[in-house]
Amino acid sequence: MRRSALLAFVVALLVPSTAAAQRPSLPDIENEVMCVSCNIPLNIAESVQADKQRDLIRGLIAKGASKEQIKAALVTEYGEDVLALPEGKGFAITAYAVPLALVALLAGGLVVLLPRWRRRSPAGIGDDDAPALSDAESNRLDDELERYER
Repeated sequence: MRRSALLAFVVALLVPSTAAAQRPSLPDIENEVMCVSCNIPLNIAESVQADKQRDLIRGLIAKGASKEQIKAALVTEYGEDVLALPEGKGFAITAYAVPLALVALLAGGLVVLLPRWRRRSPAGIGDDDAPALSDAESNRLDDELERYER
């Protein structure tokens, strides 16, 4: 009996409760919402409006609201512009799709163009039919190379 009670106590300490694991914190929510007057993330905003938003979030956390409920309350109070990340549906999905499409387009362009750029060399470099150096140019080149080798 004593052993099973001790085992239950140890398991209760090791396994976090689901309520504590899902309880939001102010810094966690501040990273995901914007100050509606500054148009910057709430975690770096320093304005009266930002303080009002933080107070609202603290009050909702104290009442036991979940992260989703707090975000919904902020949207109700301040509108969709309060969310730092747009919803993943409808027209807002373009905020995710356009940058990804641009990256894919640039990567595809590099895949096509890079081999062409590497194959092509500047005129005269590596060509067998390039004119040979004159004796004066050859001597000057040797002198310059010798000067840098010292």
